[in-house]
Amino acid sequence: MTEADILKALSNVQEPDLGKDLVTLNMVKDIAINGNEVSFTIVLTTPACPMKDMMRTASENAVKILVNKEAVVQVNFTANTSSTRKDNQQVLAGVKNIIAVVSGKGGVGKSTVSANLALALAEGGAKVGLMDADIYGPSVPIMFGVRGERPMMKDVNGKGMIVPLHKYGISLISIGLLVDEKNAVVWRGPMASSAIRQFITDVDWGELDYLVIDMPPGTGDIHLTLMQTVPVTGVIVVTTPQNVALADAKKAIAMFGQAQINVPVIGLVENMAYFTPAELPDNKYYLFGKEGGKRLADEYDLPFLGQIPLVQSIREGGDNGIPAMIGNDPLSQQAFRNFVSAAVRNIAIRNASVAVTKPVEVTV
Repeated sequence: MTEADILKALSNVQEPDLGKDLVTLNMVKDIAINGNEVSFTIVLTTPACPMKDMMRTASENAVKILVNKEAVVQVNFTANTSSTRKDNQQVLAGVKNIIAVVSGKGGVGKSTVSANLALALAEGGAKVGLMDADIYGPSVPIMFGVRGERPMMKDVNGKGMIVPLHKYGISLISIGLLVDEKNAVVWRGPMASSAIRQFITDVDWGELDYLVIDMPPGTGDIHLTLMQTVPVTGVIVVTTPQNVALADAKKAIAMFGQAQINVPVIGLVENMAYFTPAELPDNKYYLFGKEGGKRLADEYDLPFLGQIPLVQSIREGGDNGIPAMIGNDPLSQQAFRNFVSAAVRNIAIRNASVAVTKPVEVTV
């Protein structure tokens, strides 16, 4: 066996999401051959890659079938999270992907989806941060059990920087960590936008594969400020199945599709898709309608990222500071893992096929 033989065999193995072979994508490194033993490393586009096992099996089969049926194949993995950031990176310099989680209206579980998205990404090995940009209704302190805690400050090159809290393996910041939760945040739009800019420029986020941003509901000042300040990789739209939520989700989709904004929509996830009681885990009751989110994704030709059930454990986990991905309900955890697998795949596809990201020059 030679290195050329191995590369030729692996040129028949497709990266499932990007539609090209591993060799063309330059994903094969460190080939080592010792008799019948061969090892090599596949460089994934993200540590949270859901197709890792499929690529391992396909690579082993390719070597055995096309090179040496007696080969003992060792496939190793490493990750270099894909990114299209080519800006000067003066802000969020170490962040490869900035993912905004949005909804047309409140009450659809956007913060729950954001929190568990971040945790599921971290579970896959990615470095993840969570920014709670919902200035008027911050949820992160309660959902992560850090109410009353305050972030520290540190000096970075002569500038005072906020150090995000660390919980469950992710970095997080929220306006709820900086103000008394008993007081209402009564700010006009410019003040709220200024706070978001501070979360971007004055927080020491460090090196991250993904920064998940839990946006306020609707389409307003804070959304425009974020997109003017940083190059957003894409947005994930959260909705519930009923028509009143779908109508507002359409507005969110339309906002990001406007010519002067044009931020890619990574996909749409349907929350509270059905009710499954704990004592009847195989039963599904469609309390808010059936598959409204899927129909909306089809209507706008968007990737449908999956359905999250309405189960008691998700609500309890958010209230108790132990999100579903950290809890012990396998049903809800699997739903979030399926959703995040689809999101990761579509982020990788977006980075491979869509133009370089840059801050939006909004003129409205």
